[in-house]
Amino acid sequence: MPATEHTPTLPPTFNRLAWSNLAAQSAEQIALAAAPIVAVLTLGVGEGQTGLLQTALTLPFILFAIPAGLLADRISRRWLMAGSEALRATALLAIPAAIAFDLLTLPLLALLGFIAVCGTVAYSVAAPALVPSLVPPKLLPSANARIELARTIAFASGPALGGVLVGWVGAAPAFGFAAALSVIAVVLLSGIYEPAREPAPRRHPLQEIREGAAFVLHHPLLRPVFVTQFIFNTASFLLLAVFVPYAVRRLELTASGVGATLAMYGVGMVFGALLATRAMRRLPFGTVIGLGPVTGFVAAGVMALTTVVPSAALAV
Repeated sequence: MPATEHTPTLPPTFNRLAWSNLAAQSAEQIALAAAPIVAVLTLGVGEGQTGLLQTALTLPFILFAIPAGLLADRISRRWLMAGSEALRATALLAIPAAIAFDLLTLPLLALLGFIAVCGTVAYSVAAPALVPSLVPPKLLPSANARIELARTIAFASGPALGGVLVGWVGAAPAFGFAAALSVIAVVLLSGIYEPAREPAPRRHPLQEIREGAAFVLHHPLLRPVFVTQFIFNTASFLLLAVFVPYAVRRLELTASGVGATLAMYGVGMVFGALLATRAMRRLPFGTVIGLGPVTGFVAAGVMALTTVVPSAALAV
C-alpha cells in the first residue's frame, strides 16, 4: 500500500500561544478604543486633553520597546509575557473600580492606560521571539500567519466591540471585559512549555541599543523604511489623538459609531493582506512598499475633507 502523506500540523503548545495572542491583542484594542471614548463622553475632555491621553498610550512603545526586546533575550519569554499581561489586567481592572467609586479622572485614566500599554509592549515584543522555539522551521510561515491573523482579527473587531460596549453597557463593563481577556491570555500562557535556550551574552544594554540603532540608520534599506514608518506612525497618532472628540462633536457619532469607524482600520488591514500577495506578483517590490504611504496620504486627505463635508461615511 502506498504510504499516506500527513500534512504537518502546528503543535498544541503553539495553539495555546495563538489563542493567548488573540485574547491579548483583543484586550489591547478594546481598551485603546474605549479610553478616548470614555474621556470624551464621561469626562467631557476636548481635543487637547485627548491628545495628552493618546501620548500616554503611545509613550511606552517609544520608551520600552527596545528594553523589552533586551529583556526578552535574557529571561523566559513565557514568564515575561504572562507577567506583562497580568500587569495589563491589573491596570484595566483598576479603571472600572475607579468608575465605581467616582474617582476616575483624566490623569488617572492616562496613568492606568500607560501602565496597561507597558504590558502590551512587553507581550508584543516577546511573542514573535517565542514562536521559533515552539514550532519546527518548516512550519514557521504557517505559525507566523496564524499570529498575524489574530492581530488582524483583533484590529478589526476590538475597536468596534469597545465602542459597542461603552455605548450599550457603559465604560466599566468595557474595561472589565478587556481585563477578563487579559486574564484568559495569562491562563493560556501558563500551559505553554518553553524549551530552554542558551543564555544571551552579558553585555551592557546601552551598548546593544547603540549598535542596533547604528545598524538601522546606516543600512541602505532599513533607514528609509524606518524614517517612513516614523512619519507614518506620527501622523497616525496625531489623527487618533483628535479623532474621537472630533467624531463625537463634529460628525455627531455615538460611542458605537466611533468604535465601528475605528474598526475600519482593521478591516482595511484584512483587505490589504488579501491584496498584498497579488500586488507583489504583478508589481515591483519597491512599488508595493510605496503604495502604503501613498494610500495613507489619500486616506488622510479624505478624512480632512470631513472638515468641509461633515460626513460619517467619509470617515468610515
